[in-house]
Amino acid sequence: MISALKKLGLGLFLIAGAAAVLLYSDLESRRVEVRSQQRVMRVAMVQQISIPALDDGLAGAISALEHRGYADGGRIVLSRYNAHGDISTGNAIAKEVTSSNFDLIVSVSTVSLQTLANANRFATPPRRHVFGLVSDPYAVGVGVNRENHSIHPAYMTGVGSLPPVHEIFELARRMLPSLKRVGLVWDPSEANSVVSTSLARNVCGTMGISLIEANAENSTAIGDATASLTSRGVQAIWISPDLVSSHGTQLIVSKASAAHIPVFSSVPASGVSGALFELGADYLAIGRVEGNLAADVLDGRDPSTVPVENVVPVALKINKKALKGLRENWKIGEDMIARAAVVVDESGVHEKEQAGTN
Repeated sequence: MISALKKLGLGLFLIAGAAAVLLYSDLESRRVEVRSQQRVMRVAMVQQISIPALDDGLAGAISALEHRGYADGGRIVLSRYNAHGDISTGNAIAKEVTSSNFDLIVSVSTVSLQTLANANRFATPPRRHVFGLVSDPYAVGVGVNRENHSIHPAYMTGVGSLPPVHEIFELARRMLPSLKRVGLVWDPSEANSVVSTSLARNVCGTMGISLIEANAENSTAIGDATASLTSRGVQAIWISPDLVSSHGTQLIVSKASAAHIPVFSSVPASGVSGALFELGADYLAIGRVEGNLAADVLDGRDPSTVPVENVVPVALKINKKALKGLRENWKIGEDMIARAAVVVDESGVHEKEQAGTN
């Protein structure tokens, strides 16, 4: 009997010891898991050029990441890259970030999407990539399917923001019912601009407006391109979501003002641009959408499961001061003022809370 009890006691001791070992091993694995969750992650932010729209988008993305607990210097380290409008620099940046040990790449602009997508095809492994501030990601050759938005490279997702081209020309026609000739400075080498120009040609064709085009593939060509438009009798100039013309907004506005014609833009930006009105994507808001998506991926969401959808929070800005000196009688209706997010007049800049247009 005593021998049996001794054997039972030894067995219980061995079982208890084994359990302790298992518990200790599990504790260590849980500690490793906690440490991995607390690991500081590396995030690259890539933009092709510094213009207000892209800067606003990045600011929105950074703000959203911070709100989700991913502040630079905290849970993440941000490395920011800017190609300053040079495509060869953009390609070099894309190769660097896709071959480096980044946990996530966040990009703004169509050009940055294209350079990163091309470089990522050859990366081992491909880096996770969230993109935004892209007019039409389905049309720029990066593998995003227009019919089925769930079909795209498994390591990449993001949001498209097709500009409201029809709405902006409708608003211009309402301000000047006799509007028949509109000028456009654009870069035919930029896929984003090709999409916007194609949309505008179709819209103008249905509205009986002649779209008079002048090409500018870099900032030095903007002045001559704008002068060629004013010499051809355009009644206004439209600035599309084109990186070159957006970067040259002040020069376009200056030359248009000298010709006593207005500028209207699809690229609302911070500050006062001098354009008569700006109707387009709210880039700060789109940046926040992109930043929240980036935070989802950092939280563990698989990019392959996220469809690439079109997201366009739209903002309207009206500059009543730009009516002065115009050779034709452009009019801004009170209903337009009422729906504008920002109104500029002689007394200053007036921002309306929660205002906007659909």
